[in-house]
Amino acid sequence: MFELSPHIEMSIRLFFFIAVLMVMGIWERLAPKRQLLMPKKRRWLSNLLVVAIDTTVVRLVFPLAAVGVALYAHANHIGLWNNIHWPYWLVVTVSVIILDMVIYWQHVLFHHAPLLWRVHRMHHVDLDVDVTTGVRFHPIEILISLLIKFATILSFGMPALSVLIFEVLLNAITLFNHSNIRMPFLLDKAIRSLIVTPDMHRVHHSTIPLETNSNFGFNLSLWDRIFGTYRAQPRLGHDGMQLGISTIRETRYCINLLGMLWLPFSKVK
Repeated sequence: MFELSPHIEMSIRLFFFIAVLMVMGIWERLAPKRQLLMPKKRRWLSNLLVVAIDTTVVRLVFPLAAVGVALYAHANHIGLWNNIHWPYWLVVTVSVIILDMVIYWQHVLFHHAPLLWRVHRMHHVDLDVDVTTGVRFHPIEILISLLIKFATILSFGMPALSVLIFEVLLNAITLFNHSNIRMPFLLDKAIRSLIVTPDMHRVHHSTIPLETNSNFGFNLSLWDRIFGTYRAQPRLGHDGMQLGISTIRETRYCINLLGMLWLPFSKVK
């Protein structure tokens, strides 16, 4: 049985986060997909400060984080997997897949529930989409997402290893599929048969509502195909599409840290 502490989990996640951020940042510089509209240094600073705030808030409110909840479930025999005898590798694999499906439906919910959309739209008002957009989530959304993960982990009694694998994959692939990188069409087509690619996810950041409400997946691309939310390409093409939210284009909400954090409580629609 694989066991780890929340401290080790945090170190592993931080290592992969920094490594993937650096790789995608270099790739964006060498082979960008789109020309950026906003000042890059200011955007990066604001977006990276958001992830720093998110991490601080999570550690203050939920010190044990998701891995800690998994360890608690195992120690107290809570959840489905702790009461049936499946092979450990199968439990870990199925748990990762279930967590990914739950995050897909959580994303759908954040788009269709008005109060949740007010929180989630901070992610969408970014007028450019690059690797740092992948960490641009409001602290309230992060806390709600954690509560949903906790409920899922406790219900199934998911092993700590599966939670760690999922969290690392979620962070890494989210950075990848938000990145502003150019990929050959055939390579993109091959990769998106399994996981969400930048060209696939960029459609989701279109200002056209039909496209915004598509391609909700973060890791596996199959959920959008199964549940009918898949859209292969943007109507205006990747070079012609407009990113963000058409009704919110002000700099104070799109690139200013305080404005970004205040957006859920503002009167703008």
